[in-house]
Amino acid sequence: MQDALQEIKRGADELLVEAELVEKLKSGRPLRIKAGFDPTAPDLHLGHTVLLNKLRQFQMQGHQVIFLIGDFTGMIGDPTGKNTTRPPLTREAVAENAKTYQEQVFKILDPARTEVRFNSEWMERLGSVGMIRLAATHTVARMLERDDFHKRYTGQQPIAIHEFLYPLIQGYDSVELKADVELGGTDQKFNLLMGRELQKHHGQPAQCVLTMPLLEGTDGVNKMSKSLGNYIGINEPPQEIFGKLMSISDELMWRYIQLLSFESLATVEGWKRQVAEGANPRNIKVGFAQEIVARFHGQAAAEHALAEFEARFQRGALPDDMPEISLSAVDGALQVPQLLKLAGLVASTSEAIRQIGGGGVKLDGERVADKGASVPVGATVVAQVGKRKFARVTVV
Repeated sequence: MQDALQEIKRGADELLVEAELVEKLKSGRPLRIKAGFDPTAPDLHLGHTVLLNKLRQFQMQGHQVIFLIGDFTGMIGDPTGKNTTRPPLTREAVAENAKTYQEQVFKILDPARTEVRFNSEWMERLGSVGMIRLAATHTVARMLERDDFHKRYTGQQPIAIHEFLYPLIQGYDSVELKADVELGGTDQKFNLLMGRELQKHHGQPAQCVLTMPLLEGTDGVNKMSKSLGNYIGINEPPQEIFGKLMSISDELMWRYIQLLSFESLATVEGWKRQVAEGANPRNIKVGFAQEIVARFHGQAAAEHALAEFEARFQRGALPDDMPEISLSAVDGALQVPQLLKLAGLVASTSEAIRQIGGGGVKLDGERVADKGASVPVGATVVAQVGKRKFARVTVV
């Protein structure tokens, strides 16, 4: 029991209420573990997998996972953490994103112990009368206790009536599914507790709530986000995943291992002892990076990613899959910032100039220090930005 509880709490931010979960575990029956996902961003990154990994841990203990796709709530738009009303998704967009979710999550979850549900099953059946009864269970004052609603209200920013329905519907999902435990990010705590209250209202045992932290991105500061460019996508090429994981700091490595690795707690503690006794943390980072790549691309891809990483960064080799590009010059030469942008190595010339200023740009292995440097017509150069972006460029 203690080992099971310790594994469940691994990396978690908060467990409410621990004594209740212990009693549920003592029953000996498989628990129903719920986590909801609104299909608004179908390309998953490692930050999304923190919840999926925790669901997998419950499966390994013999429990049943309910992967709830909020196709109904997705058409409302989750207001969590937002200072404006989110535009609702169309039914077609929700259906397409839901399909993509299912294709990706079974790279982590066991399909045999996963029940995929859509909350439109019961919400469309509930009808307008049922929705009014649901809305009558809570007051506006109670809703305004939620931090993001409170901030918008005091800041005189509009809150649409339908946004108040979102936490109610998420809580009602737990009633319909008879959830024993619900998982969510720390920003979802209000919604998760709503499930407990509505279950009590309907005469059901209250679910336990397990909140998971929001994973920092590769910058180690902001939460992982595609819009911030600090993410590691699970469908990215193996070499890209491996390289990004190797680029994180040694301190952040332990955070990633705690939340993302499937290695046992005892193994991780052993690694920490090795580092404390003088072992190079890089060796542990290599093993962890291989584990993550193998999870999403297979063991062979993990081994190839390691070999290419070592060849590129230890022996100076160039990647085998480097693109070859021809670019046109107007006045007999092409300035390096423009070359980098046209080659797709940077998003803009201003980013190229920043990279040059920071020493992150090389041509044929030589660092570029002059932002006004150019490449003449007829020349072919290997352009490099950072440690992982390469292109062989011919100026014509």
